[in-house]
Amino acid sequence: MNDTQNRPPLPDRLSVDPRSPYYNAAIFEHEIGIKLNDKEHFNVEEYCISEGWIRVPAGKALDRKGNPLMTKVKGAVEPFYR
Repeated sequence: MNDTQNRPPLPDRLSVDPRSPYYNAAIFEHEIGIKLNDKEHFNVEEYCISEGWIRVPAGKALDRKGNPLMTKVKGAVEPFYR
């Protein structure tokens, strides 16, 4: 289990969108999880620990470019490696 030493530290803000300035491909080589208020969420697109929010898709609604509409949910954010 020396894979834990090879994992990069989780940043304050992270996005799964490659076009975002908060995207980090090295982190996505490992499986990560997000807890918001001690409840694990599986559909998180972006998070920020210091501001205390996550962005999740708002149902099946899409914008005019075909991307899902996002909603911001606030609370205590805890990212972790699985």
